[in-house]
Amino acid sequence: MLLAGDEMGRTQGGNNNAYCQDNEISWLDWNLPEENAALLEFVRELMAFRYDHPVLRRRKWFQGRSIHGSGIHDIVWFNPDGVEMTEEQWHDGLAKVIGIFLNGEEIATPNRHGERIIDDSFMLLFNAHYEPVEFSLPAALLQHAPWRTVMDTAQPRFLQRGRCYSAEAPTVPVAGRALVVLQRSSGT
Repeated sequence: MLLAGDEMGRTQGGNNNAYCQDNEISWLDWNLPEENAALLEFVRELMAFRYDHPVLRRRKWFQGRSIHGSGIHDIVWFNPDGVEMTEEQWHDGLAKVIGIFLNGEEIATPNRHGERIIDDSFMLLFNAHYEPVEFSLPAALLQHAPWRTVMDTAQPRFLQRGRCYSAEAPTVPVAGRALVVLQRSSGT
């Protein structure tokens, strides 16, 4: 018999070594409870989304610089005010919010045929604080094309027609303890 809450997304009763238990702590109930069906569907969507975007499954780590001479780095970390993080801010143990730009046009590793890989670019806006935060998108990233919300864990689901952000609307609200993913199509 399993304890309440010990199904998919379960706690194992707080035991981090459940692999050595042969009792209710480690036993799995393979019948998916109805309340976890939405979580399972969301995880399926996450897996498919990662599979569809090579910038999210790179074979080599980011280099923090422009690769193909575009002047825009492959990855950049931002504060909520849209300014790139400083070295001092990286060591601030109280920082609870961060924006990460993943440049789909700066993937250094070619595909298995030796061809350059180009993908959409993404902004990941993390808010670990319990209160909502307004992120200002960096002006340099708003020059090329608008950004569209594709995921908001406050929902949690992928959005078919998410809100667009541009130079006219550069501020993105992020709920407390949530992640918002914005997408900008390549070639625009």
